[in-house]
Amino acid sequence: MSELSVSTWKRYGHNRLYVNRADGEKLAWLDRDTGKLNLLDERYRDRVLDALAPYLAGTSRSTSAQDAGPPRVGTSQVPLAAEDDLAANRPGEAMLAKLNEVAPGLLRLLASMPLGRRSEAYGWRRGLAGERKVGAELERLVRKDWRVLHSIPLPRDVDIDHLLIGPGGVFCINTKHHRGARIWVGEDSVKIGGQSYPYVRKSRAEARRASSALTRACGFPVDVRPVLAFVGVEKLTVAPTLHGVHVVRHKDFSAFKRATGVWVAADVERIYAAARSRRTWLGSR
Repeated sequence: MSELSVSTWKRYGHNRLYVNRADGEKLAWLDRDTGKLNLLDERYRDRVLDALAPYLAGTSRSTSAQDAGPPRVGTSQVPLAAEDDLAANRPGEAMLAKLNEVAPGLLRLLASMPLGRRSEAYGWRRGLAGERKVGAELERLVRKDWRVLHSIPLPRDVDIDHLLIGPGGVFCINTKHHRGARIWVGEDSVKIGGQSYPYVRKSRAEARRASSALTRACGFPVDVRPVLAFVGVEKLTVAPTLHGVHVVRHKDFSAFKRATGVWVAADVERIYAAARSRRTWLGSR
């Protein structure tokens, strides 16, 4: 079934959102000043409310159309501009931008191959493939009342790979692609092939940063839990002393659909509406 569209209408002192089908047929309109929803076709109630969910963040999906509260998008009272809406970001979007910057020309790449050297672009390509694999798994959860964002840009040229928001909590996901590796994850670091990597500390720091930004934007405490997601590993060992960080293989995200009891649907939508706004993350530290 085709998607519904939402458009803004401001005339004669009115401020409304109209919900239309793809063929242009009007299904509902919302008075943004009073919060009153006028539904023209009762069969579309759930789909209309889903379409308006980003604008109704923080209100409950009442069975009475007149009970809908004032619309909000994050901390703003107006719909997000396209350039501020992170919902359109694809998995690995930031990685792809970096890859386009550093990818060598074909002759340079061919010249390096006989010497056994890997170009700088190799690591970015591997990271991009990993984020796409994790992103595909996360998108499966959307049908189970979860919301997903990818490549959330933060100040100082860094980003959050994925943010998962749903009834089981909010998770900040850091993706690592190490095909065929044997990995050990401890309290403070990750060991791969005898080398130590600060993935655990960085994951905790990202989650704290996300929690601070979302708490500020939503106006209530939003706990964000860090997740390390590994792609393509041969063996993954997690030390029993590790706490506060979820460690998973990328195929394990299907288990998250059974997690519940942290957020009700209205709060999931409110957090998602705040998270998808680029403005939420501008002051993130």
